[in-house]
Amino acid sequence: MAHASVASLMRTIESLLTSNSPMQSQICDPREELCALPEKVSSLEVFVNNFEKNNVSGEMTDLEVQIKEVANIVEHKIQLRGTEVLENDENLREKAHERLSDRLQQAAKDSDRIWKKSTKIQEKVNVMNFQCFMIFQWFNIFQWFNKTSKEYTTVEKIMVGRDDQRERLLNDLTTSYSGEPKVIPIVGMGGIGKTTVVKEIYNHESILHRFDVRAWGIVSQQHNRKEIFLGLLQSTIKMDDTVKTKGEAEIADLLQKSLKRKSYLIVLDDIWSCEVWDGVRRSFPTEDNAGSRILLTTRNNEVACYAGTENLSMQMNFMNQDESWNLFKSEAFSNEELSSEFETIGKKIAEKCHGLPLTIVVVAELLKSKRTIEDWGSVAKDVTSFITNDPDKQCSRVLGFSYNHLTSDLKACLLHFGIFLEDSEIPVKKLMRSWMAEGFLKLENDLEGEAEKCLQELVDRCLVLVCEKSLDGSKIR
Repeated sequence: MAHASVASLMRTIESLLTSNSPMQSQICDPREELCALPEKVSSLEVFVNNFEKNNVSGEMTDLEVQIKEVANIVEHKIQLRGTEVLENDENLREKAHERLSDRLQQAAKDSDRIWKKSTKIQEKVNVMNFQCFMIFQWFNIFQWFNKTSKEYTTVEKIMVGRDDQRERLLNDLTTSYSGEPKVIPIVGMGGIGKTTVVKEIYNHESILHRFDVRAWGIVSQQHNRKEIFLGLLQSTIKMDDTVKTKGEAEIADLLQKSLKRKSYLIVLDDIWSCEVWDGVRRSFPTEDNAGSRILLTTRNNEVACYAGTENLSMQMNFMNQDESWNLFKSEAFSNEELSSEFETIGKKIAEKCHGLPLTIVVVAELLKSKRTIEDWGSVAKDVTSFITNDPDKQCSRVLGFSYNHLTSDLKACLLHFGIFLEDSEIPVKKLMRSWMAEGFLKLENDLEGEAEKCLQELVDRCLVLVCEKSLDGSKIR
């Protein structure tokens, strides 16, 4: 995204011109165009931010491509010249100082040229008054969002509604049975709540003591069979690092042996094709495993019919109006009392979410920080504009809605998740160091504290899924 490139350039310039920078004395230039550079880039950053909000197609325009390329080139050259300035050789440092000053002056001119062009476009945008949301297209960010959308509430949260489906699923899992393991598919579009319901059942008290072994495996669209087996195996045996060095066939064999003569509950989350099921099913023993069950979550009805035991498939439908309102209310207000005005408009917003839990949770989390009727009325209008019958577009539009209400710093931090592999667990320290290195955080004394605040805000808005916390629950790991 052009905005991320401009934001990164802005942080680089700020780091050079700040009073405590080791290069401050070397690059201080009294010329007007150089002194105005931070202001020009900042104005350009604001424009790109607004332009992306109003971009109907979500695809990068020629202007955005140009802005992104210029920002990346300028930042690279400034960093290169800045490194030269810090060289020990006096002659080299003097020449580098001249080149850095020239580069900063050229950056000011580039920003001025693009700003003039962007101002003309902004005038047209203001007239058109777009009401739409951006679809993410940066590296593999869309695939990452698909993963987060299916696990939208953390383990600690209890799903509101779905009582009948929970009761039925518990009954299917606990009824006495002596034959081969039953396969129970849970089917529904992304964001409908499949993973949330299954996770709640998986940790239900009656299930904890019902099976000898419980194991959870994340599959996803870009699956890796070895990683699936390893994910399951870590719940069935005590693993050491040597296990991870083994081949796929050896790990699959270890998994099968660890499940023999035991009653097991296996969850395979987010299966996309029948071929994937065929590739992993052979590792689940079928003899002397009385009472065992396998739960699948999938968006594909074909997978459910192919893999599932007859008559056990469960379709996840949209929530009714009462369930939608109860979920919205629990997320937006928790246990707070609400006035009749907020209840009236809140019910309208919940109704416009068309029963999709993902939409309800994202909108409700956004409104937690907005406590005026005017803000709620504005959101009520916006919700209608991103509702679509296309399941894939619905997920990205819902997340785009929340994205567009982030500050520029948080947008850059969120987009940075796209560099990590889909379905991977990201250590917080690694993420924070990466944010710091990219210059996404404001220049403050406590960069780590600022990073923690940014991460917590993304978590609070349900844009990041927490896998692990400290023992006292105060820190994300």
